[in-house]
Amino acid sequence: MKIKIAILITLLLSLNVVFAQKEYSVDFQKVKLIFSLDAKGTPVYKVLYGSKDIIKTSRLGFKLTENVSLNSDFKILSVDNSRFDQTWKPVLGEVGKIRNNYKQLLVHLQQNNSGKLLDIAFRVFADGVGFRYVFPKQQDLKYFIVSEEETQFNLAGDHTAFWIPGDYDSNEYEYTKSKISQIDNSSIVASSTDICVRTVKDASSVQTPLMLKTTEGLYINIHEAAQINYPAMQLHVDKASYGLTASLVPDAIGNKAYLHAPFSTPWRTIIVSDKAADILSSKLILNLNEPSVIKNTSWIKPMKFVGVWWEMQTGKGGWNYANLADSTDAKGQLIPNGKHSANTKNVKRYIDFAAANNIQGVLVEGWNVGWEDWFGTWKEHVFDFVTPYPDFNVKELQLYAAKKGVQMIMHNETASSATEYERYIDTAYKFMKKFGYRSVKTGYVGKVIPRGEFHDGQWMTDHYLRVVKKAAEYKVTVDAHEAVRPTGLNRTYPNWIASEAGRGNEYFAFSHGNPVNHETILPFTRLMGGPMDYTPGIFKLSNYADADPNRKLRSTLCKQLALYVTLYSPLQMAADLPENYMAHKDALKFISDVPVDWDDTKIIDAEPGEYVTIARKGKGTNNWFIGAITGEDSRALNIDMSFLDKNKKYAAVVYSDAPGTDYLTNQEGYVIKKIDVTNKSTLSLNLGKGGGAAVSIIQL
Repeated sequence: MKIKIAILITLLLSLNVVFAQKEYSVDFQKVKLIFSLDAKGTPVYKVLYGSKDIIKTSRLGFKLTENVSLNSDFKILSVDNSRFDQTWKPVLGEVGKIRNNYKQLLVHLQQNNSGKLLDIAFRVFADGVGFRYVFPKQQDLKYFIVSEEETQFNLAGDHTAFWIPGDYDSNEYEYTKSKISQIDNSSIVASSTDICVRTVKDASSVQTPLMLKTTEGLYINIHEAAQINYPAMQLHVDKASYGLTASLVPDAIGNKAYLHAPFSTPWRTIIVSDKAADILSSKLILNLNEPSVIKNTSWIKPMKFVGVWWEMQTGKGGWNYANLADSTDAKGQLIPNGKHSANTKNVKRYIDFAAANNIQGVLVEGWNVGWEDWFGTWKEHVFDFVTPYPDFNVKELQLYAAKKGVQMIMHNETASSATEYERYIDTAYKFMKKFGYRSVKTGYVGKVIPRGEFHDGQWMTDHYLRVVKKAAEYKVTVDAHEAVRPTGLNRTYPNWIASEAGRGNEYFAFSHGNPVNHETILPFTRLMGGPMDYTPGIFKLSNYADADPNRKLRSTLCKQLALYVTLYSPLQMAADLPENYMAHKDALKFISDVPVDWDDTKIIDAEPGEYVTIARKGKGTNNWFIGAITGEDSRALNIDMSFLDKNKKYAAVVYSDAPGTDYLTNQEGYVIKKIDVTNKSTLSLNLGKGGGAAVSIIQL
């Protein structure tokens, strides 16, 4: 009898293991997701592309404070399958309409001992997978604190990665190309002294979006979508196993997230293709965000703009009106230093330039008091966002800009004192509304206040969104600098028109700049989450900085033109000085003509770190614009124009690097030619090393 009982127990245990390992799979074209519980009741998943492993078996789950674990001992209560297929129109975007087509697997789990509930939702698209955790409303889990998210992305090999360090406070690093097994950010962080605030606790951590390429020629992108009320996800790298584990940015006391069920985390995203161009075409991240919460979006407009910013960056002017806060006369008034760029006369010059060149806006930094008493300090009370310097006449400039048909753009530098900005935010937006400002650039330079918080933690993530929501109340669009990298929230909050959150052109002004291949990597990394305010369009490419007259941009003039197409943003700056544009009025014509909002986009060819060629169709027109850029190597391109309408004729204006032009010599050399094209034409373009080409194609 004892032998029979032992056999029965063994059979039951075997059945339990089989049940625990039952797999649920979803296929969508070449992409396949498989979910199961392992023998310990741990949720695990894997992702395949055709027959190739993209993500090997990887665990899911959490550790909460007070020694509570939600990473094992689960059983499956039920599994729901559904299908969704809908087309929607973005307010601003790279295309006029987007198809959201996926299969969903929703797994309902319960922990055996604790009774706690956890759902995991998987959405499988033709180009990848998104998944998130859902904490249902339940008796045994109401308010709780996350100490670790244990999501894994176990890679199938030692892939080539394009990465920056996992910094809690900055995304402004140069990209490194290396094998996963070679990732070590310690020397990079130590040498990046040009970045204002650096906080990196893990030498094996990287930021997302993370771009990968396998030895078999597959392209993989890992990021997140809809980051709301939750810290940014970075990735800890296990160099031996090629495994990646979610690493959440902590708060001031080391906790990761304070949650209240019901709650849904951001989506974890995996985009995959055997073509690099498909990664750039993907709308998976946008599709995982919720539709716009703003019902009337007619006031949200795309914009090109100019501003006094570059003369400040290059040392020709400054933000501060006086040299020091105590530089005062006998009456206690600030003594002007004569280098203040944000003065009424100078700003009018930019307004005139914008009006003459189809540029809609003018941004003025340094217009408000406080700049003398801030840089390098961890100070809470710096700016009040409404008090101008004596030489900046707000009302006069409002009337002058309106007369010229130009929109003034507000600048609110918070000095990373988020608490102070929230105290003043209604005051600041009422001021904007009173003086006709419909767009604001926010800044978060320095260490964060509340002290101990980080730029990419939960508290600040909530802050950025509070600012965007408040701006929407006043019908103001937001361009956030030094903020968390985007995750597609411009779908839900379309007034969040752009962000910086990356290493832009400004590093050529005060530092050693960016590598020559930098702009060929950005579309595959930083821009996967949303539009970037990169500040392109620099025409004077050498001897431009007062601090270092030998400084050069690693670019040609035509590459700067091409960036308006290859680096998508509905808010694009013509960043150089008016006088530098006037020296190349024929090339300036492309900036005047190029739109920043699009009905269609074709990724003609791309390879991370090497080249990007994109064609875009202007919103509401039949006109197309092409941008092509290259890294270290020169290139000769032959572009198939079959994307043009049949039986239509077009006039193409080609701006390309002149013979002998590259990023090292004769940087500003270019040739302009005009040709007629149809959809049967092939367009030839020549790009110098580190160069580019830009083409406007106007229907006749």
